[in-house]
This record gives sequence, structure tokens and C-alpha cells, in this order.
Amino acid sequence: MTHRKRFYEAVTHGQPDRAVYDLCGSPQTNVDEESTRRELAELLGAEGEKQGLFNVDERVLKALDIDIRRIGGMPTPPTAHARTENGISYDNWGIGYRVVNGHGEICVNPLRDSTIDEMLAYEFPDPEKIDRKLIEAWTEQAKDLHEHTDYAVVAEHPVLGVFELGCWLLGFDDYLYRLAGEPEFVHAFSQRVLDYQKRVIDVYYGSLGKYIDCTTSGDDFGTQKGPFMSTAMFDEFIKPYLKERVRYTKRYTDAFYKHHTCGSVYHFIPALIDCGVDILNPIQPGVYMMECERLKADFGDKIAFWGGIDTQHLLPEGSEQEVKDAVKHILSVMDKNGGYILSPAHTIQYDVPARNVIAIYRGADEFYRKQI
Repeated sequence: MTHRKRFYEAVTHGQPDRAVYDLCGSPQTNVDEESTRRELAELLGAEGEKQGLFNVDERVLKALDIDIRRIGGMPTPPTAHARTENGISYDNWGIGYRVVNGHGEICVNPLRDSTIDEMLAYEFPDPEKIDRKLIEAWTEQAKDLHEHTDYAVVAEHPVLGVFELGCWLLGFDDYLYRLAGEPEFVHAFSQRVLDYQKRVIDVYYGSLGKYIDCTTSGDDFGTQKGPFMSTAMFDEFIKPYLKERVRYTKRYTDAFYKHHTCGSVYHFIPALIDCGVDILNPIQPGVYMMECERLKADFGDKIAFWGGIDTQHLLPEGSEQEVKDAVKHILSVMDKNGGYILSPAHTIQYDVPARNVIAIYRGADEFYRKQI
């Protein structure tokens, strides 16, 4: 079975010969640490300079028989907001970041305490200023993968989500307060974001949409212990805008639609299905009500799942055999009538040994050999 056919069978709840394997098919399944990437290459016999488009060597992906190749990114146009002042870096939205332990942490929310008029007057990036040469390059990459390989081609989402932009531009506390106390503001903000999203979608998917098998959006709706908001709030403030984004995207492409949301979002899954989401990612073990058995039993015939291998404890702390055992368990649950893409539940960070990354896919290979 070809990689692309396997992906199609999995997402449409057929029965592929095995689950789809992913590593580096999205920024959320990247390997962050350069030393880990080098060790992966060494352990799998990939010598010399790194090969391929993304941060994991193409030869590593081939050695692990990864089914997916990723293209694209987020072409946020330049604005006057971008600058560095007093040790704080401001992005093209005007959101300020300070580096803490090697990572940028948000410390300035430019729309905090703003009025509706101030929010509507605030400068958003202009999609007319998107770098068209970058879009052309991504389109050529997608076309080449589509026409000359059998991999499933996944286009990374080109624009931020309504919820995360709300939390980052206003601050989590300010935005969540407004969900409860200022619905008019939230709807005006969300409509403005949606209008921006559509203009980016026109440029991005209008160019590369016909060459891809899957595309994505990202918006983290949950925490480890529960969702950020009630189901009623989700249905009022998030669902209409996400549903329209999905519908508008699918005007340009027949690709499957994956939505990434960290945390406990069990109660939102029916709404996500109604929005047109085909695949839910990342399925984090240990998160409230997100057990693979529960998800497969309740929604396994309606949506596919992508992720599931714990990056909080199992991969950093477990042995290779413990990783393999966990992989075999999740495959025994999730890979019934398709519907599952095997991958880490999130980014591989500095504390995960390379041998445990390899163990994910070697454990899966062992599982399927026993099925023959």
C-alpha cells in the first residue's frame, strides 16, 4: 500500500495495512533539539550533511517509513509592530516576547483593556503584503511531492486561530473575562480575525490547495484538567468562526482537515466534527477525559485521531521497551477500522532520548508483524 493510499484509508475509516506513521509532519511533531536530531541520524545510519526540507533528516524519515511530508508555513506579512525594545521582541501582530530558558514567552498583550473601537482600529497584518515568492516556493514543493512521490502531503496552517489570537493580543485573563462579560467585543474581534484568515486562505490555498492531501488549523482550547470554557461558550464564540474557516478552506482544496488543540477537549469534539474537522490532534495521554479507549469508543467512526504517544512522561523517562509497549497498546485500541495516525503527542523536546523516538516506530512495526 502506498503512503498516500494508507493515509486516505486511515482518515476515511477504512482498514489500511497499518496505522499512518508521522514524525515532523507538523510543527507539533518536530524534534526540537539539534543534538537529538543528530543522534537520530547517527543511530539510523544517516551520515554527512542533513538532507530534506525540515528539521529531521529525510533519511531518518525514510528509515522509519514515515508516511507524511510537510510543506508550507505561516506567511505573516510584515508590519510596523515588529521591533525589539528593552529586551522584548515584538512580532508582526505587536505581541511582545521575552526569552525565558531558551523559549519566547509572551509578556506584552497590545490589545489588553482595549475598547471595540480601539480594537477595530488596531493594525493587523495586510495579506496583500504576503511574500508571493514564498507561496510559489511552497507550491512547487507541494507539486513535486504530489507528482513524484507517494507520500501524503500535509500543508501547515497559514494563519493563527481566533482563540489563540484573542488570548495573545488581549491576554488570557482579559480575553476569557470578555467571553463572559463582553460578548459584543468578542464577536467583533472574531469576525475581524476571520476576515483576515479568509484573505490569507485565498492566497495560500488558492496556490497550493490542489497538490495537498491534508491541511490544518491550530487553536488550543483545553488545559490538562479541562477546557478553557463551557460548551455553550464554545458553541457561541468559537464554533461559528472555525466552521466558516473550514468551509472557506475547502473551497480551494479536497484535502482532509486536521485541527490541533492541546488539552482536554472531549466535550468539544461533536462541535469540531460539525465544523468539518476530519482529524483531531494531538490526543495527549493523561489529560482529563482524553483516554484513547474513550475517544475511540465515542467518536472513532466520526473523526480520525493523530498523536497519542506521551511526551510528558513516557518518552522522556521511559525505557525503549516501555515506549514500545505503550505504542502497541494504543494501536490495539485506535487502529480498528482505521482512523489513526501514530505520532508523538507533541513536539520532541530536549529531554527525550533519540532511542525512544525510534522505539515508537519500531514498536509499531513489531505490533503489525505479529498481526500477520
